[in-house]
Amino acid sequence: MYLESFIRKQVLKTNIKECWDFFSNPKNLSVITPREMNFVILTELPEEIYPGLIIQYKVSPLLSIRMDWVTEITQVNKPFFFVDEQRFGPYKFWHHQHIFKEVDGGIEMTDIVHYRIPFGIAGKVFGNWLVKKQLNKIFDYRTQKMFDIFK
Repeated sequence: MYLESFIRKQVLKTNIKECWDFFSNPKNLSVITPREMNFVILTELPEEIYPGLIIQYKVSPLLSIRMDWVTEITQVNKPFFFVDEQRFGPYKFWHHQHIFKEVDGGIEMTDIVHYRIPFGIAGKVFGNWLVKKQLNKIFDYRTQKMFDIFK
């Protein structure tokens, strides 16, 4: 089995507590998701993530096609990282690591996504370029939002 990967790093002008407080609150996912994705959280959410938390969404990740997406927070090591994994949704496999590390000038935030799109070889050949393009667009938006929030 072959997995695709996507990695994005950014240094935020903040401290580890403020960074964790923002990213560990699942309600903030709406803040850093582009509006055109029509992202709606269907689950009542706590103020902070925990292992086993299930979050249900409606989202339009590609071509304005509305989809259900269910993720689970599978690992939490406060305030250094957490992992979310898709349980149901548009990907055949989705594993997203959020890593926070103190560095000179703030917090280095690293997103590492491993994913596999559906439809076998056809999905890999025809869909992967579209998925990578969309992931870059989403994370470009998030990068800008993070700069705006953590000035």
